[in-house]
Amino acid sequence: MIKLLQTLLPGVLAFSALTLAMPAMAQKDDGLRDVTVLIVRHAEKPAEGRGLSPEGEHRAEAYASYFDPLQLDGGQLTPRRLIATSDSKESERPRLTLTPLSQRLNLPIEQPYADDEVDKLVKSLGKDNAAPVVLIAWHHGHIDNLIEAFGGDATKLTGYKHWPEDVYDWLIVLRFDHQGQLIESRSEKVQEPPFPGTGARS
Repeated sequence: MIKLLQTLLPGVLAFSALTLAMPAMAQKDDGLRDVTVLIVRHAEKPAEGRGLSPEGEHRAEAYASYFDPLQLDGGQLTPRRLIATSDSKESERPRLTLTPLSQRLNLPIEQPYADDEVDKLVKSLGKDNAAPVVLIAWHHGHIDNLIEAFGGDATKLTGYKHWPEDVYDWLIVLRFDHQGQLIESRSEKVQEPPFPGTGARS
């Protein structure tokens, strides 16, 4: 009996190790293949300070339900990865904009890059991403560059040469194909609804 157990034990252990590894193997990094990237500007800012204005706080709170799930084109999208510009001496607004949603979805807010490091962010997502829906909060002065880094035409997508200073209620939707290439015909600018307590510019 002991000899039989000694014979079978290595096989049982190997099978157990393989079984435990299977979920990790299934959670492979697909980069941007079949991914939807959502981009928002941080919520409204005050006259001074690093945080959000009262309107901005209302928008951040509204995002918690707006994106859980996002109703778009007859379907539903729920972010599975949240990314914000890294905090700086001037602003922590992108992180604060996503904080209520982060708490609701129980997802961390990743802040690996500064607002001008859009190329690094896109390159990182192209190599290391398993989330089918990614939500990014950024500073408006660099969102055009972020869209371009993903392969899009920011002017064509937004209808403006530069993101307007007073616009906080646009949602940029970028859809990627099975090869991880941007599908421009299925990418769009969405007008957010007028959330209570916020001022809609459009």
